[in-house]
Amino acid sequence: MTRLAWLDALRGWAAVVVAAFHLSPIVLGTAVHLEIFHTIDLGKYGVLLFFLVSGYVIPMSLERHGDLRRFWTGRLLRIYPAYLLAIAVTLALSAAGVLRLPAQLDTETTTSVLGHLTMLQDLLGTQGTLRPFWTLSFEMVFYLVVAGLFVLRRHGAAPWWAAGLTLLALTGLPDDLLGATAGQRRISAIVVTALMIAVLTTYTTGKLTLISGVTGLAVIVLPLLNGHATDQVTSASSAQAAQMLAVMFAGTVIHRVQHRRIGRTAAALVLSLVLGGVAIQVAPAVAVAVAATFTVAFALRERRIPAVLSWLGTISYSLYLLHIPVLVAVRQLTADPAVITVAFTCASLTLAWAGHRWVERPAQNLARRLPVIKVATQGTDARTPSFGKRYESV
Repeated sequence: MTRLAWLDALRGWAAVVVAAFHLSPIVLGTAVHLEIFHTIDLGKYGVLLFFLVSGYVIPMSLERHGDLRRFWTGRLLRIYPAYLLAIAVTLALSAAGVLRLPAQLDTETTTSVLGHLTMLQDLLGTQGTLRPFWTLSFEMVFYLVVAGLFVLRRHGAAPWWAAGLTLLALTGLPDDLLGATAGQRRISAIVVTALMIAVLTTYTTGKLTLISGVTGLAVIVLPLLNGHATDQVTSASSAQAAQMLAVMFAGTVIHRVQHRRIGRTAAALVLSLVLGGVAIQVAPAVAVAVAATFTVAFALRERRIPAVLSWLGTISYSLYLLHIPVLVAVRQLTADPAVITVAFTCASLTLAWAGHRWVERPAQNLARRLPVIKVATQGTDARTPSFGKRYESV
């Protein structure tokens, strides 16, 4: 598989920044960490870089193959094996008394379990067993929306989605319309799980209908109306949740303008609007830093990328998922900041490499061996002209 090294470098950098952000209170002290945090939230900075990369490559991957069955089986085999490994490691550490699980697993078991099953826990109002899981909720919503647009042959509407979500975020949205109480969260989780299973069944069996496309699009109501159902989730509001999805569509806009499928003026207006939205809903410093980082990486995309950054990009998903359990375990062994830093770095990179080598890669190889089934939507060819190189992303 041909990989775009500059995107690997971005993902590797983003994963390292997020891991360093979680390490910094120990190394720098809480006071210094909070001082930096109030200047720029490096956690959100790293996450938004991930979202831009996903927005850039996911629609490209789908449109290249023109095959929702292959896309979804590939996606599920790409994200679930390492995710399940992270859950297993977390449960093992919990059983050993090293790590404390979220209380909602006991108080709202059905909602929490279904949230983990669908990866939509953060948007259902429950905390994941590991905090970094919250971003997977947005990734899953983006996959479902993009697939729904593909079925409805509206996959060229990325600028409208990026701009529309930003404008909705700026107008204000309800935070807990579908999950203000435990009972409402449970009902929402059951309904969303049933709908998601139904949609993915039609996608992975190649039996597409307009209903499945519309149902896939309907999941957008979670970030728009339930983006901050409880204080246990990470998104600060539905407006912020909508804005983060807009960032993902902004990544698609960048890809489309690069390949001359969108005019530069229109793209510049949309991207400026999204950037302004991030400045308002997240923070100005984060908006500037994300834009600057992506711009520099994009400008250097034809240059040779340092091998270490490409390697970090390759293991970035496992690194992102597993660094918190490593940090918790290391802190049980020593209180020395220097020792923690060295041990955390070595153990996180080693475990991430192992996770990629023995969990992610076999699952990806299995996905590539699956037969391709070209499908049509309501009698219309679902394939679109391919462009760019093949690239798989988190």
